[in-house]
Amino acid sequence: MLELELSRPRLKHASVSLSLVSFLSVAHLGCSSGSMSPAPDSGVRDATTVDVVAETGFPIPDATTPDAPDDTAAPACDGSVPADAGPPAGSFCALPGSVLWTGDCAAPHVVPGGPASAPDLTWLHLPAGFCAHYYGNVGDARQLRVAPGGEIFVASPTTPTTGGFTLQAIAGIVVLPDDNHDGVADQNIVFVSGIPSVQGLMFANGSFYYQEDVITDAGTRLPNIMSVPYKSGDRKPSGTPQVVTTITAEQASEHWPKVFDQASDGTIYISNGGSQADKCLSNWPTRGAIFALGDGGTTNVVSVGFRNPIAMRCETKHNVCLVTELALDYSGDHGGREKLVPVRPGDNWGYPCCATKDVPYASVSYEDGAVPDCSGVAPESDSFIIGNTPFGVDFETGKWPAPWTDRVFVTLHGAAGSWSGARLVSIGLDPTTGLPLPGTELDSGSAPNSLLEFATGWDDGLRAHGRPAPITFAPDGRMFLGNDNSGDIVWIAPIDLPQN
Repeated sequence: MLELELSRPRLKHASVSLSLVSFLSVAHLGCSSGSMSPAPDSGVRDATTVDVVAETGFPIPDATTPDAPDDTAAPACDGSVPADAGPPAGSFCALPGSVLWTGDCAAPHVVPGGPASAPDLTWLHLPAGFCAHYYGNVGDARQLRVAPGGEIFVASPTTPTTGGFTLQAIAGIVVLPDDNHDGVADQNIVFVSGIPSVQGLMFANGSFYYQEDVITDAGTRLPNIMSVPYKSGDRKPSGTPQVVTTITAEQASEHWPKVFDQASDGTIYISNGGSQADKCLSNWPTRGAIFALGDGGTTNVVSVGFRNPIAMRCETKHNVCLVTELALDYSGDHGGREKLVPVRPGDNWGYPCCATKDVPYASVSYEDGAVPDCSGVAPESDSFIIGNTPFGVDFETGKWPAPWTDRVFVTLHGAAGSWSGARLVSIGLDPTTGLPLPGTELDSGSAPNSLLEFATGWDDGLRAHGRPAPITFAPDGRMFLGNDNSGDIVWIAPIDLPQN
């Protein structure tokens, strides 16, 4: 393991300095920093936690010892903070309770007057020139969406699956409005209840779409995608929910979540999870896959070769949709890697036979004993260490400063038990195609400044702050980030981002 750790590349950590209206002046503050390198591949993954989560709500610790906090000596710094480093009046970060990062060596500063019940966020590490603010809490927050009126919709399932803390969940969908514009949700409003298996959410075509699985008397799971008419400001269904489609492809009970989004050409894509136990068969049956929704609720296979496509999001400029794939557990030592991949017709991403193009999983063969042919597997350009678990994805909307503007952001959930590798990273996008630039934790295959580390603090060896999970960008420029362990939801913004 030591050899593996020493061979890991270090992610670049970028920071920006902003010249803003005077807000605070702090001098002689100490600074500290730890290693920015990804955690060693422990070979563990959240899929091993399902049974214990069902019984206790807590993930089972893996067999490895969590990495000890890095005690590497911090680089020298003078601790000075510019006198004009604070947020201007009228910015989101000027709201009481905002936690500000104003310099690489400055301790975060909290704007006075925030809610007394808000959790401490000073353990986070953000680039200089950003702030974080507590927004609300929903148990097992697994998916976030911004409604047309600005409310945050949250999926809160109680059916056990990868990670999460189901004992605090409500088996439904919660609306978090902020009508007084103080940066904190006013209340938790239950939009739909009595749906334990809910994950995917989407606003499109004048409707609100959501997942509602039904278990038949025979014990069969029917994964339904539902829709209900929606107009801006609705905080309860304004009509009768209708079944849009039912995914009938073979699937694993532990990977029941469905995620979906609408591309700029109007196509709605829906995910389906496979299983850790899927067999490598020469006829490649459809299991883990992405489907396109057709007329009359029909579905068509778009791409295959997934184990657990846990997150999906589409951007509006280039008709690009991206999916995060949680690949084979324990496969890091023989070619396995988590992936961020585009939704493209005809692509095969390899699972359960191939780790990547031309690389079969070790000890895997077809049922006839032949070595799997992996030459037709689509080559990914963006990958992560097995166990770091890319769990959420969304696109920045063009309101953030360089180098963070017009990038795709990915939450890394971290390894089960230790949460090592949990953090938030961003990847640059090709301005012509909209596709991610090459970025990987595995080797030196990243384009310059492509894969950048944006937020850290969850992976501290203590498991004290939960795990980053769903992410969504609001039209006003704020990033909303959910935590499926603590239930806390925060927003992050540049210090000078104005309120609309």
